[in-house]
Amino acid sequence: MTMLKKCLLGLATFAAFFTFVSTSQASEPHYTITTDATYAPFTFQDKNNNYVGIEQDMMQAIAKREGFTYTMKPMSFNSAAQLVSNGQADGIIAGMSITPERKEVYDFATPYYKTGVAWIVKNNSTIKQLADLKGKTVALKTGTAASEYGKSLQSKYGFNVKYFNDTDTMYNDVAVGNSAATFEDMPVIQYAIKNGMKLKIMNADNPGNAGWYGFAVQKGKNKALLAAFNKGFAAIKADGTYNKITAKYLGASQATFSGSKKDNSTVLGILTANKAAFLKGLWQTVQLTVIAIVLASIWGTLLGVMGVSELKWVRGVSTTIIYIFRGLPLMVLAFFIYIGLPGVTGVKIPAFTAGIITLILNEGAYTGAFVRGGFEAVERGQMEAARSLGLNYNSAMRKVIMPQGLRIMVPSFINQFIITLKDTSILSAIGLLELTQTGTLIVARNSQGFRVWAIVAVIYLIVITLLTWLSNWVEKKLNNYVL
Repeated sequence: MTMLKKCLLGLATFAAFFTFVSTSQASEPHYTITTDATYAPFTFQDKNNNYVGIEQDMMQAIAKREGFTYTMKPMSFNSAAQLVSNGQADGIIAGMSITPERKEVYDFATPYYKTGVAWIVKNNSTIKQLADLKGKTVALKTGTAASEYGKSLQSKYGFNVKYFNDTDTMYNDVAVGNSAATFEDMPVIQYAIKNGMKLKIMNADNPGNAGWYGFAVQKGKNKALLAAFNKGFAAIKADGTYNKITAKYLGASQATFSGSKKDNSTVLGILTANKAAFLKGLWQTVQLTVIAIVLASIWGTLLGVMGVSELKWVRGVSTTIIYIFRGLPLMVLAFFIYIGLPGVTGVKIPAFTAGIITLILNEGAYTGAFVRGGFEAVERGQMEAARSLGLNYNSAMRKVIMPQGLRIMVPSFINQFIITLKDTSILSAIGLLELTQTGTLIVARNSQGFRVWAIVAVIYLIVITLLTWLSNWVEKKLNNYVL
């Protein structure tokens, strides 16, 4: 009996402890923080595919001290900033320079890193001074303070400008000679050069437009988060934690975060070292493709059927929907659904859901167009013959026209399936970690653009080949099927 009492007492104590812990965890504030996933050494993926960097370690230390939790959402800088400005995310820590213009949109915490802008050319460049850029093209990354600084010098030095959404593509555009130079924050380009990027800094001793990075929230919102960041940042500055974090990344060798030379100097080494990341990205791509293909096919077929309706207004609705969503670029549609709509409605849409909706609307519109065309391609005499046998319009369409039309459009369905697979790559712009975004993150870490993108290209070709074989097999089966 005594043993039973002890067991019951132990269970009661455990239950009380579990309840206390659960209640404590539930009472902790939880925030959504956005960041630029390709901004080493501030935020990037290490060789184990974990997000690391000065900003990541800072947030972890501050959150632990101030008793809050957060979900970090890595994506492109522009998307990260817009999610905060329209209230879909609570804060952003992404190497965001504090400027008067941004202060109109965001409230900034205590600045956490002083920086300046470097201008950079490839190693064997003949350009020696900014005046040599006259008539040449300069690459800039959209939305950054370095980009604004570079743009401000355009009229003075007479160069042309083109923009990129991610850092590595911009660097490589200069490294291969497509652009003559670029502008970038000093610590970021120093880290990239240290890790193998074949560029050189032209103003290392005299950085331009010196300023500060700051953690930011939507203006007038999330004051508790801002206060917690300030208090936690003051604490890690005072006890030396901040200095240890910056020294950890600014003084690191390539192997520390990027892996050994063996892991990055060959295609096989990169593939082996990043196998788990590539498989995860591929799985996300396959999920997006399969779900989108099924739902877009259903939606597109419905639009196609509506397009050959006997009712004029139904045909008009179909034509209008197809016109709108075929006319919108996929990336614009993705941004509108993921960032634009929630800013108006106040309802947050998960990135995966927004990606699926984007593909359904865009791919469904194209599917609707060729489905309608397939039905209209059936010889007119077929409808006349069906009606002469006493079938009404709907019955004639369902039993005579549509079965023949579906056979005609099978090749178009196969082509659309392949297009859908390739279009998933565009959704990396809203932070989906599919195959293309996986490649971007790996390149940001090891600066091996050619090898990484060669691997990604081969993976896409293999999947597309398999999908084509499957589609052709289905087509043969349908052609052999006697209605």
